[in-house]
Amino acid sequence: MPSSITVSLIQGMQIREERNEDADAIRRITAAAFAQAPHSSGTESRIIDALRDAGALTVSLVATGDDGSFVGHVAFSPVRIDGEAGRWYGLGPVSVVPEMQRQGIGSALIREGLARLAALDAEGCVALGDPAYYSRFSFVSDPALTYGGKPSLYSQRLVLKGTAPRGNVSYHAVFDVT
Repeated sequence: MPSSITVSLIQGMQIREERNEDADAIRRITAAAFAQAPHSSGTESRIIDALRDAGALTVSLVATGDDGSFVGHVAFSPVRIDGEAGRWYGLGPVSVVPEMQRQGIGSALIREGLARLAALDAEGCVALGDPAYYSRFSFVSDPALTYGGKPSLYSQRLVLKGTAPRGNVSYHAVFDVT
């Protein structure tokens, strides 16, 4: 598995795996990051906690500043395609504290997370979001991959190995009940 990296976009920033004692900081980062987001359900922090409790956080990374302060977080969890478990994962939530957004922290977290998924022999990753943003990581919209049974421009996928799947994507059940 890749080791922590230093991100040159922000001097001294480190990306590392989440530790048990990081849960409160991750809650704060996530709540702050989504507080003003128009697409937010307000449940993002609870989703991360529920994924952790369910043992479904495959990759959970934090970004810290050179002073050790928490500045970002990203989560990846297993998804099902047409009800079948496989080696596909969902990206999100990804959070960066508001005063540090648009500086490359979220991008660095996503890139490192995708590298760790590849190291785990994942077949691919899905994301729900803006195609203009996720295309920078090579995600593409694919009408053969649906969410909620409907194709959507905002349903994105990235093949890490093998071929692109077809079918309906289901995120972990905590996304529906939190």
